[in-house]
Amino acid sequence: MSQSTFILIGIAYYLFSVAIVVVVLNFIAKNEKKKYQKEISELEREKNLIISAAIMSELNKVEPLVNNADMQELYNEWQRRFNEIKENEVPKITDQLIEIEELFQEKKYKELKQKITEAELDVYYIKTKSNFLLDEIKGITLSEVRNRETITKLKAHYREIRNKYKGAKDQYEIVSSPLDLQFENVDKLFSAFELSMDKNAYQEVGRIVKAIDDTIGNLEIVIEEAPGIIAMGKVLIPKKMKEINAIYEKMKKEGYNLEFLNLPYNLTESNKKITDIFQRLNVLNIEDSTFELKTMLDYFDSLYNDFDKEKIARKIFDDYQRSILMKVTKLIKINNKLIRKLDDIKYSYDLTDEDVSVIDEIKVELASIREKYDEIIELHRAHRHSFSHLGKEMEVLNAKLTHTEEKLETALRTLGSLKEDELRAREQLDEIKIILNKSKEHMKSYKLPVIPKKYFVELSEATEAIANMVKELERTPISIKVLNTRVDTARDLVLKLLNTTKETIKTAKMAETAIVYGNRYRPVNKDVDFGLTKAENAFYKGNFKSSLENAIVAINILEPGIHKRLMEEYGE
Repeated sequence: MSQSTFILIGIAYYLFSVAIVVVVLNFIAKNEKKKYQKEISELEREKNLIISAAIMSELNKVEPLVNNADMQELYNEWQRRFNEIKENEVPKITDQLIEIEELFQEKKYKELKQKITEAELDVYYIKTKSNFLLDEIKGITLSEVRNRETITKLKAHYREIRNKYKGAKDQYEIVSSPLDLQFENVDKLFSAFELSMDKNAYQEVGRIVKAIDDTIGNLEIVIEEAPGIIAMGKVLIPKKMKEINAIYEKMKKEGYNLEFLNLPYNLTESNKKITDIFQRLNVLNIEDSTFELKTMLDYFDSLYNDFDKEKIARKIFDDYQRSILMKVTKLIKINNKLIRKLDDIKYSYDLTDEDVSVIDEIKVELASIREKYDEIIELHRAHRHSFSHLGKEMEVLNAKLTHTEEKLETALRTLGSLKEDELRAREQLDEIKIILNKSKEHMKSYKLPVIPKKYFVELSEATEAIANMVKELERTPISIKVLNTRVDTARDLVLKLLNTTKETIKTAKMAETAIVYGNRYRPVNKDVDFGLTKAENAFYKGNFKSSLENAIVAINILEPGIHKRLMEEYGE
C-alpha cells in the first residue's frame, strides 16, 4: 500500500472513533436528562399530595363536635397548623421546583442534583408534619367509634369478673369490702365515660377509658389470685408453721441442736410478712404476694427434710460414737503391745529404727484420732453443734481411723512375716537336706564306672550353701533378707544337683543299653565294631554323653532310627 492509503485509513479510523464517542456521550446525556425529569415529576407529585382532601374532610368532621373551650382551642390549633403548611411551607416547595426546572433547562446538572436533594428533604419533612396532623385529627373523629368498641369489650370482660366474684364470694370474705368499693368505682367510671362522650370531651374520654382498663385489669388479677393468697396465708402456712414448731420443740427436748435453722426468728418474720401481705391485699395490692407466700411454703416444706437429715445424722453419729471408740481403743492396745515387743523384734531380726518407724507414726495418728474424738464428744455434750455437723466430723474421723488401721495391719503382717520367714526357712532346710540325700542315694543306686567331675562340683556347692543357711539360722540376730537369700541359693543348688544326678544316670543307662544292643552287629561290620569300641572307652572314662552319641552313630549304620526308639524307651 502507498503512504497516502495509510493516511486515509488512519483518518477514517479517527473519524469513526469520534463518532462513537459522540454517540455514547449523547446517550449518557439523554439518560441523565430522563432521570432528572423523572425526579422532578416525582417531587411535583409528592408536593401535590401534601395538602390532601383528607385533612379538610377530617377538620370538617371535627367542627360540629366543638362544644367546649378545650375542643375549640384544639380545633383552632389544628386549623392554624393546616394553614401554615398550606400557605407558607407548600409555596416554598413550589418556588424550589421552579428553580429546579430552570436549572434543568439550562443543563446545570451539578447544581440541579444538590437542589433536588434539598427539595426531597423539605418535601419529606412537610409531608411528615401533614400526616402527623391528619393522625391527630383522626384521633378525635374516630375516637367515638374506637372508644365505644373498647368500652363494649371492657364491659363484657367486667361482667365476667364480677360474676366470678359473686359466684364464690365466700372465698373473698376478708377483702369483700375493698372489692365491692372497687366494683362501684368501675361503675362510676362507666357512667363518667357516657357523660364525657355526650359532652364530646374526647381528651377526658381517653383518660377514663385507660382508667377503666387499668382498674379492670387489676380487679381480674385480684379475683384470680386472692383465693390462693387467702388460703395460703390463713390456712396452709399457719398450719405448717404450727406443725413445724411442734416438731422443732419435740426434737429440742430429745437433745437435737437446731439453732442453725434459726426457726423462731423465721417464724416471727413469716408472721410479719403474712400480716403485711394481707394489709396490702386489703387495698387490692397483691404484687409479689403469691410469690412470697409460695416461697414461705417451700421454706417450711424444706424444714421437714432438714429434720429428717438431723435424725439420720444422729443415727450415724451414734453408730460412729460407739464403733470409733471401740476400734481406736483396740488399735491403741495392739500398737502399744507391739511397741513393747519392738526392741526384741529389732534385735531378733536385725531391723533399724527406720525399718520400724511406721509403728511410731501409727502411735501419733491414733493419739490424734482419740483426741479429736474426745473433742467431738465434748461438743455433743455441750449441745454446740447439730448432728449433721457432728456426723460429718465423725465420718471424716472414721476415714482417718480406717487408714491408720490399714497401716497397722500392714505393719503387723510385715513384722509377723519375719517370724514366718524364719520358721519357713527351718522347714525348707529339712526339705533341702532331703533333696541332697536323695541325690546322693540316687547316684549310689547305679554302679557307674566313674562319677563325673561335674557332679562333685555341684555337690560341693550345694553342701556349702546348706552350711551357710544353717550358719545364718544360728546367727543372733537373724537378718531375714540375708536368710531368704541363703534359702533361695541352697534350694536352687540342691535342685540343680538332683537334676544333674538324674540326667547323668539316665544318659549312662541309655549308653550302656545302646552298646549292649549294638554288640550283635560287631561281627558283620567293622565300622560298627569300631564305633562301639569308642563308645565303650568313653563310657569307662565317665563321658556318658559322648559314649551314647558314638553308640547311636555306630548302630545307625545298619539300623537307622535307633535313636528315636531309644528315646521312646526312656520316655523322651
